Amino acid sequence: MGIAEYSIKNRVVTWLVVIILVGGGLGAYEEMGKLEDPEFTIKEAKVFTLYPGANAEQVNDEVTYHVEDAVQQMEQLKRIKMTVSRAGYSEVSVEFQDRYRKADFPQIYDELRRKIGDMQSKLPPGALPSVVFDEYADVYGIFYGLTGDGYTYRDLKDYADFLKKELVLVPGVRKVVIGGYVDEVVYIELSRARMAELGISPDTIAGVLESQNVVADAGNIRVGNDYIRVEPTGESGSVESMGDILISSEDRRLVYLKDIASVRRGYDEVPDKLIYMKGKPGLTLGISMSSGVNVVSVGQALAKRGKELLDLAPVGMEFTRIYDQAQEVNKSVNGFVISVVQALVIVVVVLLFFMGVRVGLIIGAVLLITVCGTLWFMDMKAIELQRISLGALIIALGMLVDNAIVVAEGMLVRIRAGMDPVKAGNEVVGQTIWPLLGGTVVGILAFSAIGLSQDATGEFINSLFWVILISLLLSWFTAITTTPMLCAWLIKPDSKVGDDGSDAYSGLGFRLYRGLLDKAIRLRYLTLGLVGALFVASILGFGYVRQAFFPDSNTPLFFVDLWEVEGTDIRHTRDDLLMIDEFIREQPEVVSTSAFVGAGADRFTLVYTPEAPNKAYGQIIVETENRLQIAPLKARIEDFMAENLPNTEPKVKNLRIGPGRDSKIEARFSGPDYAVLRELSEKAQAIYREDPEAKDIRDDWRQPVKVIRPVFNETVGRQLGISRHELARALQQGFEGTQVGLYRDGIRLLPMLLWPPVGEREDVSSLQDLQVWSPVLNTSVPVGQVVSVWETVWENNVIRNRDRRATIIASTNPTGELATPLFNRIKPQIEAMELPPGYILEWGGEYEDTNNAQNALFGALPGGFLMMIIVTILLFGKIRQPLIIWLTVPLAIIGITAGLLISNGAFDFMALLGALSLVGLLIKNAIVLIEEIDLQIGAGKDPFTGILDASVSRMRPVMMAASTTILGMIPLLPDVFFVNMALTIMFGLGFASVLTLLVIPALYAIFFRIPNPKVD
Repeated sequence: MGIAEYSIKNRVVTWLVVIILVGGGLGAYEEMGKLEDPEFTIKEAKVFTLYPGANAEQVNDEVTYHVEDAVQQMEQLKRIKMTVSRAGYSEVSVEFQDRYRKADFPQIYDELRRKIGDMQSKLPPGALPSVVFDEYADVYGIFYGLTGDGYTYRDLKDYADFLKKELVLVPGVRKVVIGGYVDEVVYIELSRARMAELGISPDTIAGVLESQNVVADAGNIRVGNDYIRVEPTGESGSVESMGDILISSEDRRLVYLKDIASVRRGYDEVPDKLIYMKGKPGLTLGISMSSGVNVVSVGQALAKRGKELLDLAPVGMEFTRIYDQAQEVNKSVNGFVISVVQALVIVVVVLLFFMGVRVGLIIGAVLLITVCGTLWFMDMKAIELQRISLGALIIALGMLVDNAIVVAEGMLVRIRAGMDPVKAGNEVVGQTIWPLLGGTVVGILAFSAIGLSQDATGEFINSLFWVILISLLLSWFTAITTTPMLCAWLIKPDSKVGDDGSDAYSGLGFRLYRGLLDKAIRLRYLTLGLVGALFVASILGFGYVRQAFFPDSNTPLFFVDLWEVEGTDIRHTRDDLLMIDEFIREQPEVVSTSAFVGAGADRFTLVYTPEAPNKAYGQIIVETENRLQIAPLKARIEDFMAENLPNTEPKVKNLRIGPGRDSKIEARFSGPDYAVLRELSEKAQAIYREDPEAKDIRDDWRQPVKVIRPVFNETVGRQLGISRHELARALQQGFEGTQVGLYRDGIRLLPMLLWPPVGEREDVSSLQDLQVWSPVLNTSVPVGQVVSVWETVWENNVIRNRDRRATIIASTNPTGELATPLFNRIKPQIEAMELPPGYILEWGGEYEDTNNAQNALFGALPGGFLMMIIVTILLFGKIRQPLIIWLTVPLAIIGITAGLLISNGAFDFMALLGALSLVGLLIKNAIVLIEEIDLQIGAGKDPFTGILDASVSRMRPVMMAASTTILGMIPLLPDVFFVNMALTIMFGLGFASVLTLLVIPALYAIFFRIPNPKVD
């Protein structure tokens, strides 16, 4: 008993399977995780090391070198992506091999910590212990700002801490972080002249203050049966009471601290980071969720709990939504579900129109069953509903009906001709079960390169392969089980159809195709010549198709980055950024702005990379009403910044969808000499500037900075008992201030900062009048006595290495949307630059990202294509039939080139995937067609007539399969992420299907030397 006969005769079992698939799918839809973009592992970690007082070159040689050396020993290492050595600060970005997945990284991070821990003994004195930051990839998808008129940072922080404790208890929430808090500081302002007059050294004050605010254990005393703890008084109960601390002067007199200094509590005047929401200072609250949860459900739970907590918020505090992943996911998933439903309706309408109501309903029902079953298996495999998986469902919809159309078409012809439904099912399924399976496997293998690709891009779109695999296998299963049962139940015999079913192909469309095919086979060499000419023309025309990598996001968000001259004070950066922020908020289409000074925002979406801390950097996140408003608004902002801030380096950029980077064109120069690297970078930037379509021109070493260098007179210093270290401390205290202890305030520790009044610390001309304590003279002396000369020099504030080689990146962006035209113009010019021996040029940016993604994809292609070839050979057991099939595959390029040129589309990475998917679609159609030709000729028909009859009988399944796939792509056209893939499939499949119906029969006639029949 065949599987079709079993399905028809045991309808209860078949219906049970249908109920399980449909019920499982409906239940899975409610339970499965929902995301905006698919999860992918950011295979990076960072190692931070502070080395206060060292310049960038010292940091690079004495700290970064040893960290790089330790990291290099890890076998999991892919490369040391970038190291940044700044004055007093080292940052090493480590990238691990693509083959590792999320589950591997806890162990990898542990090994990284051990390597860094073992290296600590090699760090120089004064360097602080290195810190491994392995939470670099954490995503805080619920990202809000908290502000309040009249409230201090501490007030905001107290309420934010309360929210943090409550919200972290919501199921599905992994972590809550608070950003933008400006630390409180206890300022002790003491005039230099007053200290010198009293003969009090800074160390004396520091010692008293530190001892006064340290918990001291006075032990315990036994009194009878009790063992009583002793706790002496004297600890400062408040900042104000610190003024009552007694300080001993040079002549042994005791003076109150408040009599010689001003003691106050305030906020750090030179913070590391500042945050503003809609122009108001505030904090951010970032919430990350556990992996695999339903983001929408967790977001709803957070919203519900948040509303309850808002009742407890102080009056006047308000929240600003910066990014709400739950809302974005809900909109994205709902939008895609609507697109899936639209595609489903389109496919069913096409089926009803071309195949009649009964057959259309049968195939539509099978399609619904297959989609539901796919959702069920997706849930079991933990594939979330997100952009890629839902897009894969839309792509698969047209393909899912292919198998059912072939079976339903065959049974329709036979049953209407009077054949018993069971016999018709057995005959059709028996003839097509293996060709359909082979075609299905080939269709899956066409996407296998995606599933096997190891890089970040492959991981990002990996769910596309798995959804296609699940859905196509299910479509084959339902085609050979459910379809025969439904056909036997719903299709009735038709007395108008002849016993042999020949009248089924007597319609006008079939007759026209038969006549055209007859001429194409008779003039087979002319047919192939014309198709060959079209193929050559399409290859030449493809050179004019726009090239791209990944498009920008649909989310109406974009970024305004501001780079001041390197070394700029953060307060100046803040003032300029807030001026831009005010201008942006005045624009009518702007919903909200969030400004970050000194560093980027927390990673609120997986494809957003926060900028490293830099006081010369600021960023504004701008939200508009819709995506279409972004382009004109960006142009106005760029004009405003060019007019009002000509000495800055602004960059306005969109939110990306997939992997990528901010600069689309990067020329990397590596070599030993820093001056030569800067010279090469300047030459590259000069080439960029000559092109009118280049903007955002800069390099990542930025400008050298001024350094005041006091030349220490060691002879005098030794005579006065003053060391270089004590000179440095005096200079620091005279302007920036020095920490002299910590004030304990509940859960907080407030640094106590000793510095002069504002008039003294902001007057650089008083530099040589600073006082430094001389233990020999037991008094303070001007620093000018131990400094022979004051020099102002220039030095690199940033030194960057890549794979342990000093590397500078000269970058630019196109003024238009695509980088390839600009890159193609400047690439030969920069490569023509003469590089000194020992220096190399490498291309980064979109060019590198595209090559890496394509190399990973093409690296997996040979295996997939080899399996596809093997499958086609196994299906036929011969060579000529598979050869005919593979010769027709390249014909897809004709439609791809025509479609992208007509629509002005771009051949991006998703279009490349669409082109690969066409291979499977065309081979699948070709298999079914050639299999039928072999059957017709094998049954004893005249070969020429057999080709005609077989082709005509397969015309409707082939064209129906192509039509459903093409029309099913329509809902993807408005989506910027999938539009180029949709265009590629629609035009490529449309042209190739028509040509396949003509070229395969012609090639078959040539390969098998079938003569033309004689004309009567």
